[in-house]
Amino acid sequence: MCQRSHAHRRHSIFCILPPHILVEIARNGTPQERDWALDTLSADASVRQFRATTAAARALSPVRLGTPMPGTRPTMQRTVYSAGEKEELPGQPVRLEGAAASEDAAVNEAYDGLGTTFDFFLQQYQRNSIDNAGMPLTATVHFGRHYDNAFWNGQQMVFGDGDGALFRRFTASLDVIGHELAHGVTEFESGLQYQGQSGALNESLSDVFGVLIKQYALKQTADQADWLIGAELLVPSPGRNALRSMKEPGSAYDDPVLGKDPQPGHMKNYVNTVSDNGGVHINSGIPNKAFYLAATAIGGQAWEKAGRIWYDTLLDAKLKPNTNFRAFAKLTLGNSNTLFGAASPQAKAVQTAWQSVGVL
Repeated sequence: MCQRSHAHRRHSIFCILPPHILVEIARNGTPQERDWALDTLSADASVRQFRATTAAARALSPVRLGTPMPGTRPTMQRTVYSAGEKEELPGQPVRLEGAAASEDAAVNEAYDGLGTTFDFFLQQYQRNSIDNAGMPLTATVHFGRHYDNAFWNGQQMVFGDGDGALFRRFTASLDVIGHELAHGVTEFESGLQYQGQSGALNESLSDVFGVLIKQYALKQTADQADWLIGAELLVPSPGRNALRSMKEPGSAYDDPVLGKDPQPGHMKNYVNTVSDNGGVHINSGIPNKAFYLAATAIGGQAWEKAGRIWYDTLLDAKLKPNTNFRAFAKLTLGNSNTLFGAASPQAKAVQTAWQSVGVL
């Protein structure tokens, strides 16, 4: 599989909680919930501004690419920091690689989530960390006070503790940890522009690998999985199931405070908007549904065949930064043909999946 040059790589901030949910909370929540949502939106904007002013300098730094030298063995290097409820990174180190478990649940969840994600990519796709060159994995917990989000900033993971009323700590969901780290993989491999359909594909790829990492950890087959993203984050309440559903986009939540899940599952319902970078967290429901349909039609453990098709597509040199849904779908079909044959059940499942959501 050809892999592209990484010289074009740009850094973005990728948050698990989309802005439209925070806006709904600010509109519908109690005064305290409104303040928490506005504070989170403000913190997200501040982090994005910081990244924008430093991305050019970081782009000049050497990017480690390729696989380890022959005879070497990939070694995981994890460090978890605590921000101590400040908005400063990385914070104070609280658990290093190989250290004993902490009494802090968030520290252990972050540490274990980094480990499971590293193991998943290494064992299933022979990928050595985020950059495929042994990049150390870093996470900061306890970021801010009542901070309702988690994000990948191009260098590390960052987790808020949630507000305790609507959201729990953001380390509680393995698929969220996998989702955010997968943004790093996409950033190193394809640099999919975080705007419009290419941005929605960027989000969808993170949902795909996030949910596969959860299924891998639980040893689930495609038909056993719930296909939900972020279910563990929500404080239980009727109408709150998860942040997103890959099985039924638009059904993850319907709540007086959070609003209603706006994700479409078909191109006929594609949302044209200028907010959220052109609806990257909204229209990702369409490729999400396509992957769910392909994976369940193929059957078995989804990371083995459907996941391999999507991973090889991510590495495909023909995947351009501005790739749209239709072009991506054609690439997945081409990679399924290469892997399993044009007349294979896998190739047929991929084609039918994209047809079912109106992309092909």
